[in-house]
Formats: sequence, structure tokens, C-alpha cells
Amino acid sequence: MAKPRIHVAASLIAGGDVVLPEGPARHVALVLRLRQNAPLILFDGEGREAQARLVEVGRKRVVARIDTLAEGGGESPLPVHLGQAISKGDRMDYAIQKSVELGVAAITPLYVEHGDVRLKGDREAKKLVHWQGVAVSACEQCGRATIPPVHPPRTLAEWLGERDETLRLVLHPATDDSWRPADSVDSAALLIGPEGGLSATEVDSARRAGFQPLTLGPRILRTETAPVVALTLLQHRFGDL
Repeated sequence: MAKPRIHVAASLIAGGDVVLPEGPARHVALVLRLRQNAPLILFDGEGREAQARLVEVGRKRVVARIDTLAEGGGESPLPVHLGQAISKGDRMDYAIQKSVELGVAAITPLYVEHGDVRLKGDREAKKLVHWQGVAVSACEQCGRATIPPVHPPRTLAEWLGERDETLRLVLHPATDDSWRPADSVDSAALLIGPEGGLSATEVDSARRAGFQPLTLGPRILRTETAPVVALTLLQHRFGDL
């Protein structure tokens, strides 16, 4: 059985004890049914990973002792910032989860013209916490020790105005352009539209911001499938796949 990987937002010190947060503690004690001296891996989300063992397992308190500490792995040499149009239900969760598994460095949910989701106030804040939790769970599963941030939702215009990545791509199935990849890039931005696609005005805005239109073939992909395919191709060409 593989060792469970648990994210803890705490300083990891060799020889020190860490009290697991309520959610992970419940998972360890009640779902996995681990007992005292069981091994596990802790990571701080900022690149450090610890080999640890349980020294206390109770209904309300679970404590792990760190044996060794090291720099974690799993990070791609190609940092990709994903701008993903917000979609309803599980589709956004899927896009975030799989993008994290594929090594994305940052994600910004976007409000776009044809998008059917508008979040405000507490609803936006709660959704952001949920999305960051999806990213944390994906890191626990895939072996990454650095959690990519899910930034607060922005308008497309705001996000485009902040981009300075070496390679900038917008997925656009109607394009006739033939994109020829460079020999190497050191950073990338990837723009994914909603189910209804980006408007012509939005595609033009992306072009003016240095984005090259890219099609992924003759079939139109769903908004949650498109980042999976595009990130796979980028990681294969410039990253570590």
C-alpha cells in the first residue's frame, strides 16, 4: 500500500510533531484507519516534503512525527499559467484537477462574454476556497509538493493585460492559422474559452496581447477537456512528459 500523502499548512521540521488539520485527521483515522507508527508523507505546499509516522491517533486528534525532510519533486520545468473560463458544476473541478496533475503552475478562473457563471461576494470566495481544495487534493494524489495557486476570478481583459509569458496560446477551433512551435520556451500562458467558445472580439483581444490561436484538430473539445489535451501537448513538447 502506498503511503498516504497529506498537505499541512505548517512549518515542517525534522524531529518535530505536526497536529493534522481536522479534515486530513478524520481521513487518516476514520477512512484509512491508520494506527500508531503507520508511515505517511506530509508536504507543506511550498516544495518541501517529509517522511513521517503517526505517534497519536484519536477521534479528535492525530499527530505525526517527522523523521526526514527533503525537497519535493513533481514540478514541471515549464511553468504554465492557465486562464480557464468558469464553467458550471463538476466541469470546472475536473479542469482544475487534471491541470494540476499535468503540472500547471497557476490557474486563473475567467469571466468571459459567453460564460454562464457569474459569482459575487461570499459565493465567489467560497467557490475559490473549494477550487483551491481541488488543487490540494490533486497534489496529494499526483505527488506534487508545491500547490499551484488558484487565483481569484478575473475578467478576461484584466488577465490578458498581465501576461508576459514567452509563449501565449488561445485555443480557437475555427482558426486557419498554422502555429509553428519554437525550439524552446521558458514559460507559457494558455487561454481556454467556455462551452460556447470565445467571442470574435475576445479572440482579437487575445491576439493583440500576443496570443497565437491554436486548434486541436477537427473535433470541438469540451471546455474541461481542452486544457487536458493542450497541457499534455505542451508538456510533451517543452516539459517533462
